[in-house]
Amino acid sequence: MMGEAEFASWLRLLETPGVGGETARRLLAAFGLPEQVFAQSAASLERVVPAAVARALHGAPEAPLLDLIARTREWLREPQHHLLALGDTDYPPLLLQTADPPPLLYARGRLELLHSQHTLAIVGSRNPSAQGGRDAHDFARALSAAGVSIVSGMARGVDGQAHLGALQAAQEDADGAGSTIAVLGTGCDRVYPAAHRELAQRIAEHGLLLSEFPLGTAPARGNFPRRNRIISGLSRGVLVTEAAVHSGSLITARLAAEQGREVFAIPGSIHNPMSRGCHRLLRDGAKLVECVDDVLSELHWTAPQAQPAPTETNEAATQMQADLDAATPAARELLDALGYAILSFDELAARTGRSAQWLGEQLIELELQGRVARLPGARYQRIERA
Repeated sequence: MMGEAEFASWLRLLETPGVGGETARRLLAAFGLPEQVFAQSAASLERVVPAAVARALHGAPEAPLLDLIARTREWLREPQHHLLALGDTDYPPLLLQTADPPPLLYARGRLELLHSQHTLAIVGSRNPSAQGGRDAHDFARALSAAGVSIVSGMARGVDGQAHLGALQAAQEDADGAGSTIAVLGTGCDRVYPAAHRELAQRIAEHGLLLSEFPLGTAPARGNFPRRNRIISGLSRGVLVTEAAVHSGSLITARLAAEQGREVFAIPGSIHNPMSRGCHRLLRDGAKLVECVDDVLSELHWTAPQAQPAPTETNEAATQMQADLDAATPAARELLDALGYAILSFDELAARTGRSAQWLGEQLIELELQGRVARLPGARYQRIERA
């Protein structure tokens, strides 16, 4: 466990004005541990960093830094709270292989997940379609049941569904499941979005919360693209379920490719704008994914304890046919008209030629059965049932 003098030196180094991750790594490479950096003369430091930064390193710690050290000391007294520095045995080895590993990581939960040989990131839209959210949940659940640790960013939408799916598998089979790692864009003592407070607590108990940001760091726009390199860096591959063309998920996929990780994408309807990012990735060489086995086989992972994947193509097709066979003629007519597009009420009325009353009655019935989802803007989408 890192002692107080040691973590205080790390915090002082990283909180010095002008010292970011790259500068900190240069100083550490030149002089050793942070304590040794602060033992250097200004002239020695100026051979590595600008004079202004060298002077700042020799300055006395100010009140905000002393307060951060005191808060960190108190935070570390809690069970399962950890600080990991470059070179620590608990520091994730996959992250060390990247070009920009964080010098210091705050962690809350199961540290052993950082050394898993089977880690996969699942990312996507903050506002996915009903099918996109279900895909994220079901893929994460099946992969976690197969021993894979699911990495994501605890954002709304796909991230949250991926964490929930992984947690469900972990709690159903504690011996074989991979669980989940949430990489935060805030301090490890903050929860964002606030609606995920309960989710964060469950991840801390059964998985791992991870952040490079000091305690107390509030959500800021620039933090989230930065944390994406950690999501991909911790993972053997990245699976994008739904994403717009210009989205943080595609940033994560690009970073994964640059880090030598595999990139996977789930195709979707050409009518769904949230599928366009995945289609772009597929055109650029991402691996097309239709079932969990597509991921496991590409990464050469075997999972003898894995249950049949809920998203497997032939099972889905069988279930779809069973649903249609069991549906009333009116429901079959509406499902056929809807297909796999996302349509408004008026568009459905035009396709079916039916009255508004008939259409409304059928939609309500199918919503209650969980076979159609109502989306924002009074649009509708068919849902495949696992």
